[in-house]
Amino acid sequence: MIQYFKNINSQTVEIDKPENGIWVNLVPPFKEEEFLELSNGLEIPIEFLRDSLDIDERPRYEIEDNVRFVVIKTPTENNSFNDSDAFYITIPICIILTHNHIVTVNSFDNGAIKKFLNTFQKRHPDKRSMMMLKVFEKVVQNFMEYLKEINHKRNLYEQKLYDSNRNEELLNLMRIQKSLVYFVTALRSNELVMLKMERTNFLGLTEEEREFLNDLIVDTSQALEMANIYTNILSSTMDAFASIISNNLNNVMKRLTSITIILSLPVLVASIYGMNVEIPYAHTQHAFYIPIVLSIAVSFLLAWYFMKKKWF
Repeated sequence: MIQYFKNINSQTVEIDKPENGIWVNLVPPFKEEEFLELSNGLEIPIEFLRDSLDIDERPRYEIEDNVRFVVIKTPTENNSFNDSDAFYITIPICIILTHNHIVTVNSFDNGAIKKFLNTFQKRHPDKRSMMMLKVFEKVVQNFMEYLKEINHKRNLYEQKLYDSNRNEELLNLMRIQKSLVYFVTALRSNELVMLKMERTNFLGLTEEEREFLNDLIVDTSQALEMANIYTNILSSTMDAFASIISNNLNNVMKRLTSITIILSLPVLVASIYGMNVEIPYAHTQHAFYIPIVLSIAVSFLLAWYFMKKKWF
């Protein structure tokens, strides 16, 4: 579906057909006819539009026929029904600067474009490079917000894991770890693209715009550092819990082994006194109580010994 937005008297208005100085947004579902229409109408290479369909498209930029094409990754919630998938994934946003338009193509619905749409009335469509940088800014803000959500979720699941040994909390921590892997990879690629754009001045930025891009690079580096820190903390936490679980299992096995030994000695005494041979005191009045008292005494003696060694 193709959406056309125009800034009229500081208000964002959706129009029916393309004009000069507007923002064109493509959202699912996509149709090949719409790609052809947009390619012919705005003189955009068709490959630039089709590349957006690949969810694994890497951040990059290129120029063809004076049409600039940039791919950048942005976070979004994962709507997968698989309980083992990551909570969040990263998807590509394709931004195309034509002679008179800015075009964005989204393979999924995402918050960065919504934020850009909400502030479009403050933009100057004639400053197309700055508009692209503003999209970058919304992407970085999205990463920051999702990283804070991830850290909050991690703390909640860790607290639950202290009071429970269920697999559900461990599975949720693993899903957070997968999300952080997506974020670290995407942020690193985004940072490299921005650095290369700054070095080559791919967008033909003014001095003010170059300073804004430099600030975005710093913010992206900060988000990347946050993602790396959360990843390291989560990895350490998972390793610590794995050690705790292993230690708890050893303690349980030690207790079970001690109980088995304590119970096996009374069985041994009863087995000896149950043999069909002459046994001392077998014909006395208290012959029945002798193995019972002996079994209890031996059991208590072993239990005291194990408690002294702190095996319980």
